[in-house]
Amino acid sequence: MPHPALPSLILLVRHGATEWSVTGQHTGRTDLPLTELGVRQAAAASRVIHHWLDGAEPVVYTSPLQRAAHTAALALPDLPAEEVPALVEYDYGRYEGLTTSEILARDPEWDLFGVGCPGGESILQVTARCDAFAAKVERTAAGRAVVAFTHGHLSRILTARMLGLPASTAGGLWNDTASVAAINLHRGKLVLVGWNVTAD
Repeated sequence: MPHPALPSLILLVRHGATEWSVTGQHTGRTDLPLTELGVRQAAAASRVIHHWLDGAEPVVYTSPLQRAAHTAALALPDLPAEEVPALVEYDYGRYEGLTTSEILARDPEWDLFGVGCPGGESILQVTARCDAFAAKVERTAAGRAVVAFTHGHLSRILTARMLGLPASTAGGLWNDTASVAAINLHRGKLVLVGWNVTAD
């Protein structure tokens, strides 16, 4: 029996490549477009998404930032996506646009998943956003398939929270651009059944 308050399937899709994802620069609220590579990746992600959906018609959500919204439009062109501000990327504050090595040169003890970013969000704030989105899909998509187009760090934290794990668990996950994470309802619990799945 499906759990009455949980979706049957949740697919979390990281957006396609941007200039900064290629160079490893932290891209939070900077609203970069997809590159040509990102456009190709987003279109190709459609095959992965439809494989997991297996004919189900999903409820679709996206971050309002153009790199995610454009990925949604390319991957699922026939399905409208509701923009959800909770799905935007981590606010990196003063670390926006910097690479990890540049940040660690300033602060060797920095831990994104333990503390957060000066002038940006704390891990507690990002966790609260992820929990709010999880509550939203319970209210609006119980028993349905869900596809959410979002960002690298945000989707890693969201995955951890949907599995009932601490946000810090996300530090042990990695996902490539235009990759799909699949969370399935199994025996009344949400479990991870696919991670970093790409069309390649």
